[in-house]
Amino acid sequence: MDITNNAYLNFSFLTQFIHPLLMLGLFVYLLYTAYLGFQTRRTRNAEGDNKKALLQGKYATRHYQSGAIILAVMILGAFGGIVSTYLSAGEIPAIAHLFVGLGMTALIAIAAALVPLMQRGQLWARQIHIGANVTLLLLFSWQIFTGLEIVQELLTQSPS
Repeated sequence: MDITNNAYLNFSFLTQFIHPLLMLGLFVYLLYTAYLGFQTRRTRNAEGDNKKALLQGKYATRHYQSGAIILAVMILGAFGGIVSTYLSAGEIPAIAHLFVGLGMTALIAIAAALVPLMQRGQLWARQIHIGANVTLLLLFSWQIFTGLEIVQELLTQSPS
């Protein structure tokens, strides 16, 4: 088999898989960031030696930094997915995967925008931040399934 003429090694075909792989990695990173957020909450509510031990983990700083990375990757990933779809299909189909992805991008922006208020001790901002991110995780879980359906369609099409 001559792999130099293999259509599946075509650059434009392979670029269609950047978005799904990036988003799958982002989902795993989002779970890690959620863990850091829960550890931050535990640290805030702890007392005495337990609090001292938890402070050593620097969970709040790590959560904040991870959140910034997630915000950037989410926006770039959403943009990249739309551009990749347009370049490969010549259109942007109005499907649920697109609209939920755009909604998720808005949710992550809202969660990030609440951080300064949370740093000033606004409990309502923290509650909305947590609610937005839990919703984001649930929507992301759903997006994995719809995204895998799209990837299956790509794999069954013969690349040009």
